[in-house]
Amino acid sequence: MSPIRVAVFAFDGVSLFHLSVPGMVLGADNGAGLAHYDLQYFAQAPGRVRSDQGVGIDVDYGLEALDEADIIIVPAWSDPEVPAPTDVTDGLRRAHENGKLIVGLCLGAFVLGDAGLLDGREATTHWVARDTFARRFPETLFRPDVLYVADDNIVTSAGTVAAIDCCLHLLRERHGSDAANHIARLLVTPPHRPGGQAQYIERPVPKLSNDNRLPGVLEWARENLSEPLSLDTLADIAKMSRRTFTRRFREATGTTVTKWLNAERVARAQQLLETTDMPIECITSEAGFGTTLALRQQFAAQLGTSPSNYRRHFCKTRVQ
Repeated sequence: MSPIRVAVFAFDGVSLFHLSVPGMVLGADNGAGLAHYDLQYFAQAPGRVRSDQGVGIDVDYGLEALDEADIIIVPAWSDPEVPAPTDVTDGLRRAHENGKLIVGLCLGAFVLGDAGLLDGREATTHWVARDTFARRFPETLFRPDVLYVADDNIVTSAGTVAAIDCCLHLLRERHGSDAANHIARLLVTPPHRPGGQAQYIERPVPKLSNDNRLPGVLEWARENLSEPLSLDTLADIAKMSRRTFTRRFREATGTTVTKWLNAERVARAQQLLETTDMPIECITSEAGFGTTLALRQQFAAQLGTSPSNYRRHFCKTRVQ
């Protein structure tokens, strides 16, 4: 299987974290039988660049890497008020015209905006620069409230950890949720569920719980999603009062029990749709939805699509 070539832009002042994220996610062992990701780092010209942490980085490739790459990733740009160099934006436009997938992590969305790639498209960036982004790119359909947005072959993400979410999304698009969840476990980060065709909605990283019983309850619930779980059931498993459990649960997950269960059940249904030929009715029962109508309603609310369309989408797009 031919490797998928990924070119990551390095420049003076580049975020060392964001520069590392594509390699952490796409460069990891993503499971047997999946395509290998060949990562290259490029700059305006080969040579040394200095990161935001003062670390010097030797870069072997120049802008010619744009012509060879299948995926181009731009880490967080160092100053949202400073336009990206013209030769870089020209190269990104050519790459876009040639059908490359182009990703802007965090403030990297500004570089895509400078290249004119966000006009008429949904996009997001770090919340600290939302006013600057809206002012500089008024033709963009700005989505400041999400972690990442995929609009055709342009993907942008919000800040910091959302870069990991975004790269997990790239992996999930090609290989399905099992591969993405495998990498998420290696990184000790929660797997993020995909949204609709043009946008993949957010799932906030849970806060750490002060009680070590709660993680075990969450795992137990995931293993018993087909059962009619309730707040009282989970509180009993945790050996907490209903009130204490409700408070601890929100602290740990950032959401309510009902919303969490619906999200986990949709994630389970996604996995079954991707990996089995089970009828929708059986998946409905296995995921813990009482009726197929409830399953379809949750898919529409969370993913912006139907179970049948989701299955068709992944059967066509996943790399075998």
